[in-house]
Amino acid sequence: MIDSVRRILEMIRFSHTIFALPFALLSATLAWGAEAEGGGLHWRRLLGIVLCMVFARSAAMAFNRIVDRKIDGDNPRTAGRHIPAGKLSLTSVVAFTAASSLAFIASTSLFLPNVLPLMLAIPVLLFLLGYSFAKRFTALAHFWLGAALMLAPVSAWIALRGEVLWENPADLAPAVVLGAAVLAWVAGFDMIYACQDADFDRRAKLHSVPAAIGVWGALRLAAICHVAAVVLLAALPISFPALGLGWIFAAGVAVVAILLIYEHMLVRPDDLTRVNIAFFNVNAIISLGLLAVGVVDVLI
Repeated sequence: MIDSVRRILEMIRFSHTIFALPFALLSATLAWGAEAEGGGLHWRRLLGIVLCMVFARSAAMAFNRIVDRKIDGDNPRTAGRHIPAGKLSLTSVVAFTAASSLAFIASTSLFLPNVLPLMLAIPVLLFLLGYSFAKRFTALAHFWLGAALMLAPVSAWIALRGEVLWENPADLAPAVVLGAAVLAWVAGFDMIYACQDADFDRRAKLHSVPAAIGVWGALRLAAICHVAAVVLLAALPISFPALGLGWIFAAGVAVVAILLIYEHMLVRPDDLTRVNIAFFNVNAIISLGLLAVGVVDVLI
């Protein structure tokens, strides 16, 4: 039993939850000022954000492995993944996906009497699961993945400020700007990661930016996305001074810009050997670092 759980966590790369969860927690921190209006970041809502993030991502990742099991088996780079390699049965992964989906929906009850998270749970889940089919018909699948992670800060804001949003939908604007930065950031690094499979995608008739415009073009488009992400992050304290973000967050954004430049220096069209360093290490530092500077800036 313990071995099966370990393999499932390996399959969904549970540790990579840190890519999206910090942005949900940052959004929650920024929404903390809504406490007097019915929001607030007390333990039950914080627990709800964490559980919803973990279960939603787990369901989406497991579903992706189910849908892509044949593709994974045909691709030499991914043939060792758990389902094609026989390390996990299809039945067990389907059961895990269903359980995670139900747990995600159930976790939204922690935000009651705010009913918006419960009302939006199934549409959000369907959007997350839908990403698994995107590369079969569009090269914009990277942006679908970015939009899926964009839902982290947007959903956290809705969970905490749902009562306010009924009367003032424009209150969601800061979370949308933060979410748009996440979308651009994720789409950019997913393009970099997809460069490894450009040739395979063409042979398998799968759609991706590297397969469509080549590795060189994909890296340039990824750089444009990352410039957009930095601009959007920098716009947060300027456009929404009430958030309480100041020089500490601005300094953090400057460091993010430097890290993204370093990420692009690691990967070249003729040398993709350091993609994993760029994808996992640098991006983990970016997400956790932004959460840290955002929380410190708001609290002081």
